[in-house]
Amino acid sequence: MGKPTRVTNRIRALRFAAGEMTQAELADRVGVTRQTIIAVEQGRYSPSLEMAFQIARVFGVPLDDAFEYPKEA
Repeated sequence: MGKPTRVTNRIRALRFAAGEMTQAELADRVGVTRQTIIAVEQGRYSPSLEMAFQIARVFGVPLDDAFEYPKEA
């Protein structure tokens, strides 16, 4: 996959708030592999904008509730 990203996410917390949805269930709903979800969750891979919107939509939250890009210091 790509280089580590500065984009952070709340996917794990959102999965647990959604009835402890598994990584595999989320992957199926987004149309990617479980390994991709793991990499995104761990910050090892930055999702495409389309994938980020799909993930946020699965949880019914705005994009910036699921993902955050840090402000420059």
